[in-house]
Amino acid sequence: MLKIESIYKTFNAGTVNEKTALNGVSLHLKEGDFVTVIGGNGAGKSTLLNAVAGVWPADEGTITIGGVDVTRLPEHKRARYIGRVFQDPMMGTAATMQIEENLALAARRGKRRFLGAGITKAEREEYREMLKLLDLGLEDRMTSKVGLLSGGQRQALTLLMASLVKPKLLLLDEHTAALDPKTAAKVLAATETIVQRDHLTTLMITHNMRDAIAHGNRLIMMYEGRVALDISGEEKKKLTVEDLLAKFGQATGSDEADDKLLLG
Repeated sequence: MLKIESIYKTFNAGTVNEKTALNGVSLHLKEGDFVTVIGGNGAGKSTLLNAVAGVWPADEGTITIGGVDVTRLPEHKRARYIGRVFQDPMMGTAATMQIEENLALAARRGKRRFLGAGITKAEREEYREMLKLLDLGLEDRMTSKVGLLSGGQRQALTLLMASLVKPKLLLLDEHTAALDPKTAAKVLAATETIVQRDHLTTLMITHNMRDAIAHGNRLIMMYEGRVALDISGEEKKKLTVEDLLAKFGQATGSDEADDKLLLG
């Protein structure tokens, strides 16, 4: 479903601020793979997601989504294949519109975007059932303006909107990092349910090693713009934080894991 081949990206090339963010990254995801991506600050995690989403073009390499070569497609043309949830809860929703109106717009993704005669009774009931999944009480506030919601409630709503019209690829960019622990746990539980129920191919960036281990069927650890570890199957199921740190040190020859991962 996602095929990344030898992607390179350097920022400020030829200047004193030159930074190689991606250094020959190759990564293949099968349909339904739920891959967590972890690494210290500057490891290349968000750069990788931005390369896939088309925020800017890669310097070298190719990116294919669902068999379609999107390497040269701009961000707005890749959007038909991708659902994305950002770290900032304020992104991804229309604050002045109601909860049900935001969901209706997401449901009309790829179609003519207008509310027309309004939201049907059947649609409203469907949205109510979706919102119940979040366990945040939003199913009883469907006519509330989104701008009145807390950050966690907005982020959970954004998750629903990003996955409503099943994308070929779901990108989660530290989507619980700005939330309190209790709300983050609810959003992660909803994420797991939605991804498994709809068999969504997913890349989830996180700074939390325990979350990276607990969720998904595969774990990628990045270091200095490349994939340092790729763990899946029974090995991932048995993985502990201590194991992960040890493997990181063995793979990179670095003892920076404690600072860059635990503190980062």
